[in-house]
Amino acid sequence: MTARRLKSLSIVAVLAVSGLVFLAWTREWFVLEVTAGASSDVPVVVTGETAAPALAALGLAGLAAGAALSIAGRGFRVVLALLTILIGGSVILSGVLASVDPVGSSTSAISAATGIAGRESVAAVVGAVEVSVWPGATMFVGALLVLAGVLVLVTASRWPGPSRKYDALRLEHADDGAPLDSVDSWDELSRGDDPTR
Repeated sequence: MTARRLKSLSIVAVLAVSGLVFLAWTREWFVLEVTAGASSDVPVVVTGETAAPALAALGLAGLAAGAALSIAGRGFRVVLALLTILIGGSVILSGVLASVDPVGSSTSAISAATGIAGRESVAAVVGAVEVSVWPGATMFVGALLVLAGVLVLVTASRWPGPSRKYDALRLEHADDGAPLDSVDSWDELSRGDDPTR
């Protein structure tokens, strides 16, 4: 595989997996049966936005890291690869924390639906908890993001350098024997050259 192709594949992997983090954030994670007073159980649907609110920021950070990789130099690629690995680990942690305590991560949604506040009070009214595939899928996506970061870390030294189009442009006056005008003389003074020599 060519170095340019390897670079493109790595960047696309980081961007695509970061997009999947946003997808997981919007999906339904839990359905909790809540007893509201004397009435029957009321289902409360909890999305990733409530259960793992940090996912939006993590997905955005992953997209930014992927975009920055396209113009980064060799040293900065290593920093971005380590950042991508850290973001992936944080995505995994978000999924784990929500899965371990679905009632705790859903407290705000239950309070909004029932008007009951306080962690213990909310836990007392929750009956059954149905967990969807999305907390597990989020952990899997986080693992993919870690792998994408490792791929960048391992292969970044073989990538071609950044394009020269972002370098500063310096124009030199053509030495064609033509007399210097006032603008050329001023430019030479700005560079520290003596235009009278």
